[in-house]
Parts: sequence; C-alpha cells; structure tokens
Amino acid sequence: MKTLTITEARKNLSHWLAAAAGGDDIGIILGANVIALRKVEVESTDFAQREYGAAPEQVAALQNAVDDRYRRLKRSGKLRTVPVDELRGLLEEASLP
Repeated sequence: MKTLTITEARKNLSHWLAAAAGGDDIGIILGANVIALRKVEVESTDFAQREYGAAPEQVAALQNAVDDRYRRLKRSGKLRTVPVDELRGLLEEASLP
C-alpha cells in the first residue's frame, strides 16, 4: 500500500484518486490511522439503504410508484422526449433574469 500524508495527497489528489480507481492500494495517514482510498460502485437502491436507512421493501415500493407514475404520464401525453438542443434552450430561458 502506498501511504501518503494529507499534504502529499492534496498536492496531486487527482493522480492518487485515479490510482485508487485503477486498483492501487492508496492510504492517507490521519493521525494514528490510515484511511484507504477505494473505488466503490454506487447503486441507487444501495445508496438509499445506506444513506437514509430505507428498507429494501421501501425502495422497491418507491420504484414501483415511480414506474406507475411514468407510465401514466406517458399515456396521458404529459411526458415527452426532448432533444438535447431544445432542452438546452429551455434551461437557458429558465436561467434568464
């Protein structure tokens, strides 16, 4: 494991993050502890469970509700595909004072 002080890590943080993302073992020394940098996969259901304490059943119920709402909006014509250029234009209009 490559260990770094906070100062060393800060000087070239993007390099060390890329190395950790590539599978290298990188640790940053914080007092008497070594904090490991690791790539993690983030999945929306996992995130909801870890960050908000949502039970798997709650996440599944929310997903079903979102899917149902999507289908209703699509059937009613209230949901439509917007090309990228049109979306940019809408965002620009919304940001005007």
